[in-house]
Amino acid sequence: MARKIVVTSGKGGVGKTTVAASLSAYLARKGQRVVLCDADLGLNNIDVATGVESLITYDIVDVIEGRCRAVQALVQHPDFPNLYVLTSSHSAPERYVSPQAFKLVLDTLAPKFDFIFIDCPAGIEDGFHRAVASANEAMVITTPQVSAIRDADKVITLLKSYDFSAISLLVNRVRGDLLFSGDCLMPQEIEKLLKTPLIGVIPEEYSVATGALSDIHTAVKTVGNNLLTGKKKLYDTTRKYAGFFGGLRRMLKRNL
Repeated sequence: MARKIVVTSGKGGVGKTTVAASLSAYLARKGQRVVLCDADLGLNNIDVATGVESLITYDIVDVIEGRCRAVQALVQHPDFPNLYVLTSSHSAPERYVSPQAFKLVLDTLAPKFDFIFIDCPAGIEDGFHRAVASANEAMVITTPQVSAIRDADKVITLLKSYDFSAISLLVNRVRGDLLFSGDCLMPQEIEKLLKTPLIGVIPEEYSVATGALSDIHTAVKTVGNNLLTGKKKLYDTTRKYAGFFGGLRRMLKRNL
């Protein structure tokens, strides 16, 4: 039976969709059968983020309205055979979809998969509650910015009114150079502020030349392994900024 994990945030622009897609792809590579579901019926973009927009025939509204079965609406990713994408409505985004109908579709798929990631709309409107009501776990994405942390706190308060087996926190776009110099809140400090256990830390991407892409891949791998094993290992974003060469990297980063 799949673990249904809603990936949510208090505000837009914190990298929620990218995190959900990256974790889904990593776990699929590890042999897990994964569904990545777009719960945003208005600003849906999971298909674009995963590169399958040209492969879509049906969406979740087609399933709910009886035009196809749930498995027929799944798009198998061409690069990750164990990853399936379930898009939200493209034909009628204004159509009302109840939380119960949305949940029923995912419950139908759950016995066939190991993970279902639900990409939640930002904010706390109807779309948020529809996505959250379909899950049994929640992962809250924030960045170290004060506004993002404040909004994440509001979302966590709402999530605690649901019957989740786990609520976890992932801090995205962390700048190791700022942590090293003390100019940014540590992820562990954010964990204490939000009173929610950290499941991962992902560094900010800024340049292929400085190795950030491989750092992000390693960080996503660490989060994925935490989901599989129950461990709470965190990627160290400050390690590469220590020592002489780390000082050079900090200087380079300040000039970007």
